[in-house]
Amino acid sequence: MRRTIPASHCRSSPLKPSEKAAPTGGALATLTLAALGVVYGDIGTSPLYALKEVFHAGHVPATADNVLGVLSLIFWTMTIIVSLKYVLLILRADNNGEGGLIAMLALATTAVKERPQLRRTLMVVGLFGTAIFYGDGVITPAISVLSAVEGLEVAEPALHAFVLPITLLVLTGLFAVQRFGTGGIGKFFGPITLVWFIVLIALGIPHVLANPAVLVALNPAYAAGFFAQQPLVAFIALGAVVLCVTGGEALYADMGHFGKRPIRIAWYGLVMPALVINYFGQGAMLLKHPEAVANPFFLMAPDWSQLPLVFLATAATVIASQALISAAFSVTKQAIQLGILPRMTVRHTSVKDTGQIYVPFVNWGLYVFIVLAVALFKSSSNLASAYGIAVTLDMTITTVMTFFVIRYGWRYPLGLCLAVTGFFLIIDVTFFLSNMLKLFKGGWFPLVLGIGMFLLMLTWKQGRRLMRDRVRDEAIELKGFLEAIFISPPVRVSGTAVFLVAEEGLTPNALMHNLKHNKVLHEYNLFVTVKHHEVPWIGFDERVSLASLGHDCWQVTLNFGFKNDPDVPEALQLLKGRGVPLDDMDTSYFLSRDTVIPTFGEGMPLWREKLFASMHRNAADMADFLNLPSNRIVELGAKVEI
Repeated sequence: MRRTIPASHCRSSPLKPSEKAAPTGGALATLTLAALGVVYGDIGTSPLYALKEVFHAGHVPATADNVLGVLSLIFWTMTIIVSLKYVLLILRADNNGEGGLIAMLALATTAVKERPQLRRTLMVVGLFGTAIFYGDGVITPAISVLSAVEGLEVAEPALHAFVLPITLLVLTGLFAVQRFGTGGIGKFFGPITLVWFIVLIALGIPHVLANPAVLVALNPAYAAGFFAQQPLVAFIALGAVVLCVTGGEALYADMGHFGKRPIRIAWYGLVMPALVINYFGQGAMLLKHPEAVANPFFLMAPDWSQLPLVFLATAATVIASQALISAAFSVTKQAIQLGILPRMTVRHTSVKDTGQIYVPFVNWGLYVFIVLAVALFKSSSNLASAYGIAVTLDMTITTVMTFFVIRYGWRYPLGLCLAVTGFFLIIDVTFFLSNMLKLFKGGWFPLVLGIGMFLLMLTWKQGRRLMRDRVRDEAIELKGFLEAIFISPPVRVSGTAVFLVAEEGLTPNALMHNLKHNKVLHEYNLFVTVKHHEVPWIGFDERVSLASLGHDCWQVTLNFGFKNDPDVPEALQLLKGRGVPLDDMDTSYFLSRDTVIPTFGEGMPLWREKLFASMHRNAADMADFLNLPSNRIVELGAKVEI
């Protein structure tokens, strides 16, 4: 991570999430309730399909021993992966209060900054994990909503033909309303999800009470015995068992919104007990009625309640999908600001909550691929074959990143770091290898999407590096250039010119073009470099640094975290009182609009350079990204060969 440059103290810094007082009382209860809807929507709807898919393909017969063995695997998978790995360990690895794979990537690469080769390797691994997230983002809404709507054919078999159309209708409506934001309906997410978890308990308890012998599966010996007696069958079963922890990454990703304590209270206090009771209720029913394996979740419910349960399940899965869509918007915005993805249009949907954003390209891109997934796989069971590979890959990458954070960032003993992360890594890799058995049955789908995103990210990142190198090689040092032109100074006109330049100390093309064609220089000139750092938030007290270049010219550096909204005019206002005139109506912003020219050479293969040139050409406007006033912008073109 680049060191943040000390800056003006003329304005107080907003509190970072990690600096806020820990919530208590009513505030804690409110955050915990909200976390139910956002954090636990995905994992909370897994009972719709997880246990069913273990037995669906026919590789695992629904015998009593197998049911108890699978239940034991589910319980201990949730305990080890969610309760121990994510809730106890990973939640400790916050980046200034923020979580998620990008935050973890920033922590890991910062921890090994003295090892450049290792840092580059971790960056590539982290990029791949971020790319795979988008593959998961396609499968999760598709399988969740489809599995809920499939309850219709349990309640009334004649409705089978309507399952796919209704699923597509629900998904279309979900993505169509994204542009309006979720502020109005978001307050209902927590209460609806709370009702959902209460219903999970209500469905499971009668079956557990009717057959309490099922509780013996809490003993890990049943999971071990399942593996010992049928190692191949148990290994295959893991590919479906992992469905019970899909959404576990959300605990970490949403830490910045709710904090650690509400997430932990919600998990231990309601979510895990509700999930365990429901899974064991399904298992208890299967012990008595193995034929219910067709759809154990809905068949647990009394006949009169199945239709209302379908509506509640659909609402819960929509909420789960909404949380993932919002996460996709947030990850995209962070990736843009870290230079991993090209600029895209990002719209704020709330004046109160800056975290509520809408990214049109991501929204409709996800929608197209989700519709494709539903149309291609047609059932939740088929989609389950595509599910798991992306999830287990991200879990494995998170574990690898955690090792470097706790070893090099926290300085824990090597033996302890290897023991802790090695234990989780063995489990993650085992689940991943089991899911690889489904590669040709649908697992290829999210992998293809993830690899495609990874190629785009890598091309964008490498292309930007090539552009920077070429611009640096051809650029003129700013201080020497200014000294040269002031030997015989040009005509100076009133007002302030703000020149945006990618690197400090270099002469912007816009300045040279302005001097060449207009033959004038403004009375006051600011050469502004915008830096995005590998921390989530940078406060106003560290936002700006200023260095005088003489002749009423200044070098200005603006610092933003990857969750800050870059706002150049607002940041420049921090310079008031430091001798820099910034009259809003007398300030012009000069930008260089670069055109990328792909060439044969030592850079990327020509097809990737052409891909980068296309991405660069279609990127969102830099002026909008930096929140520059549209009526005071001057753009001057330049060509850059890579």
